[in-house]
Parts: sequence; C-alpha cells; structure tokens
Amino acid sequence: MSTTVAPAGPAQSVPPADQKQRKSSKRVALVILSRYGTLIGLGLMIIGFTIKAPTTFLTLPNFLNILNQSSLTAIIAAGLTMTLVVGEFDLSIGYVASFAGLLVVGFIARDGMPVLVGVPLVLLIGAVIGATNGILVTKVRINAVIATLGVGTVLVGLGFAYSAFPIAAGVPQEFIQIALSRLIFGVPNPIFIMLIVLAILWVVLNKTDLGQKMQAVGGNIEAARLSGIRVDRVKIFAFATAGVCAAITGTLLSSTLGSGTLAAADGYLLDAFAAVFLGSATLRDGEFHIVGTLVGVLIIAVGFNGLSIFGAPTWFQPIFKGAILILAVGLSTLARRYAKE
Repeated sequence: MSTTVAPAGPAQSVPPADQKQRKSSKRVALVILSRYGTLIGLGLMIIGFTIKAPTTFLTLPNFLNILNQSSLTAIIAAGLTMTLVVGEFDLSIGYVASFAGLLVVGFIARDGMPVLVGVPLVLLIGAVIGATNGILVTKVRINAVIATLGVGTVLVGLGFAYSAFPIAAGVPQEFIQIALSRLIFGVPNPIFIMLIVLAILWVVLNKTDLGQKMQAVGGNIEAARLSGIRVDRVKIFAFATAGVCAAITGTLLSSTLGSGTLAAADGYLLDAFAAVFLGSATLRDGEFHIVGTLVGVLIIAVGFNGLSIFGAPTWFQPIFKGAILILAVGLSTLARRYAKE
C-alpha cells in the first residue's frame, strides 16, 4: 500500500521580531499621543512662552489673567460637556449666553429688578431654554443639531425684539462688581465661580447615580434603556444644565462689559467645542469629561495669551482657534480608535 505525501505548501512568512517591535512601539506612541498629547502640548507652550518672555508670561498676575479670561469659556464648555456625555450636541449655547446677558441687564437696569432677583431669574430662563432643547430632541425627535440651532436662531430674534441696541444706562455697580471684584485673596470672582461650577458638575458626573446614568446613555443608549434608565429625562437634564451654564457665562460677560449687547457671547460656541474635544483626548480614550474640558480651555487660553504677549496680529487668532478645533477632533478620534483595539 503506497502512501502519497502532499507537497508542502509555501511556508507562512513570519514577521521579523524587530518589525513586530516597531509596530508595537508605533502603537504605544500613538496611544500616548492620543491620551497625553494635549498635556504635552500645553507644557510645551508654557515652556516656550516662558523662555521667550520670562518676566512677562510666567508671573502670578499673568497666571490669574489667563484663568480669568478662560473662566467664562470653561463654564459654558462644562455645560456643553454634559450634553456630549449623553451623546447629543447643543449649538445654541452661544446664543443662550448672549440672550441671557441681554436679559439680565434689561431686567436690572431698565426694569429696575434687584440684582438678587434678576440674576437667578435669568439662570432659570437658561434652564428652561435648555430643557426646551432637550424636549425637542427627546420627545419631538428632532435632530439635536437642527433643534438647538433653530432654538438659537429664535433667541436671536427675541433678543432683537427685546432690545435692538446695547443696554448700558442705569447698570448698577452691584451688578458690575459680580465679575470685576476680587473678594477673596485678590483673585477675580469669575475664577471662583468657574471652580464652583466645574466642581459641582464633576461631582454630578463622577459621584452620583445620575452621572452614571448619563455616561451609560452616552455609551450605549439601547442598553441604558433596556436597563431601566429613563433616557429622555437624563438627556433633558443634560440640556438644562448646558442652558444654565450658558446663562451664567452670559451674565458674567455682561457684568464684565457693564452692558447688555446682542450677540456678545455668540463666539463662545466655537471655543467651547474646541475645548471639550481637546479635553476628550486628555487622559481618557476619547471620553468627554470635566477635567479634560478644563485642560482644553487652558490650552486655548494659554495660546491666546502667548499670541497677545508676542504681538501676533488679530487675524491669526481665528486661524489658531480653527486649527485647535481640527487638532482636538483629530486627537479625540485617534483616542477612540485605539480604545477599541
């Protein structure tokens, strides 16, 4: 009985050990870049600006100036973070901030409302606007981009109807001092307000049952719904929080300017998105979180501060801002990609 031996097939090529090592090293480098690239970039900016302007940049007054200038962006970006955590977008936050800033000055300066009444009322209005966004998205099933952009456009019209011109006469010093005074250790009030808002939202997201539900909804909405989470309520809460944070930003901006002005805070929308997406590529694998948002805000603020110190032309700032947004989304996408591998 004869046996036939099948011809041996071509030997499988085994990648050399050094090739595997190179691939592994490349992947590790990309993972580090996706998680810590923002922190590395912030550190490099601080070192570079310090070397170029040691007596101007790295000083306590300039440090407080950076924090003060970034405080309003941090507050509105923190609210935006809440909506992104649950997997939605809010394009109305800049319009809400402008509308709230106009309203609060109108209530106080034109209508004679006490500051202690006018400010909480405007924050409540911000919450109602945010909740309206949430209802349109969850109950009416309108796409979040369309719903929030539509609500923001409506607010522009309502702002014109309320006051087509800046409201500057009769603004009391009590209101102006909300943003301009330094009640504790000579630190500007907006910095403390920013820290309080960020601390509250961090606790909500990381230490409460509601925060766990928000992250579950953003992670897998169907699984969250099947587990008994009331998804619509969670999303409405996130939008309402974004509305309150936008109203706080608008109030502080009007206090700083000493007037209520149409479209004064519209530009905060792009800054907030850039900061939040930069933050999602900080320390975590593409997840939105409050600490990361603060880091993103500081990157933008430090960059703007350095450009200002070195006399960069004003037209370069929007270029820098747009480039930061592209970089932020790129790093966030990279982080998510390697988190799945």
